[in-house]
Amino acid sequence: MQRQLTRMDHVLSTIDTAMRELSQRTSAMSGERPSPAAGHKDAELNDSERKHAGGLMRINHTGEVCAQALYRGQALVAKSEKTREALLQAAQEEKDHLDWCEERIDELGAHTSRLNPLFFASSYILGAITGTIGDKVSLGFVHATEEGVAAHLKEHLQKLPADDRKSQLVLQQMLVEEERHGEHALEHGGEEFPRGIKRVMRASSQLMTKTTYWL
Repeated sequence: MQRQLTRMDHVLSTIDTAMRELSQRTSAMSGERPSPAAGHKDAELNDSERKHAGGLMRINHTGEVCAQALYRGQALVAKSEKTREALLQAAQEEKDHLDWCEERIDELGAHTSRLNPLFFASSYILGAITGTIGDKVSLGFVHATEEGVAAHLKEHLQKLPADDRKSQLVLQQMLVEEERHGEHALEHGGEEFPRGIKRVMRASSQLMTKTTYWL
């Protein structure tokens, strides 16, 4: 009989996840699915294009770090096992996204954000707070977050160098799955947030995007 995981088990799992993800070398260790860009030839990008693409992919990598922490913080305090399982399943797909982004960052000769530890910790705390309020709010927060992530991905697809097909393939697949995560959150009982709250969340996310592009 499989042992039921305790909250301490989930905390220890999160610490392990954080240590591996913030080590800056996760892609070679744990990705369950190959990158959508695998097997595609890299484009001849000039230094400016490569630096710009690296900055955009760094933003998306940090977004996945935040998603891991957010979902695990919510799963820690989820009221129902069904909600916890849905959050952890989404977290696993987000882990693939993180690995894909990191692999592409390496190929572009860029680095992951030095602010990732701060964003991981703050997102985990935020996830635990929203999860404590209740599953409807927690899943509603996931939906609102994924809406914002999808908007960023669409924007970045427009901003990437036109010839950077590998980065485009990664973000296109991420977009499909992020939108699905948001839909699933509502299907599992999430409460859709008012537009005003979503606008505040989107404005707050600008802090992450503006700093991690450079740092």
